[in-house]
Amino acid sequence: MAPLDSTTLEQLGSTREIDARTPRRDGSMSSRPIWVVVDDGDAYVRSYRGETGAWYRRARTDGRMMIAVDGNETEVATEPVDDEEINRRVSDAFRAKYGASSSATQTMVNPEVSRTTLRLTAP
Repeated sequence: MAPLDSTTLEQLGSTREIDARTPRRDGSMSSRPIWVVVDDGDAYVRSYRGETGAWYRRARTDGRMMIAVDGNETEVATEPVDDEEINRRVSDAFRAKYGASSSATQTMVNPEVSRTTLRLTAP
């Protein structure tokens, strides 16, 4: 899969939260604010609720989702990341962007949540 374009990556790197938009079974759209980090030219997200997060389960199953940043929607492909080195770097990026000592950041870098790392790429 191709990386996101540099403008999108720059915007994601400087934005605190994005909205993850995924379709529900009834056809309506779910919208959930999530954190995003950029590392080595790729954007990554994780589910704060681990594998129980509904948006995460839908994005992983579908292999895609919509993201909204500052009112602009973009379709992205989602790719699970199982590489320990990448997950370590993504955790470091979460600490750097959101503050290493915050309890929310600590949740985002714990082993359960780290297993939900998704790389965002061009569809």
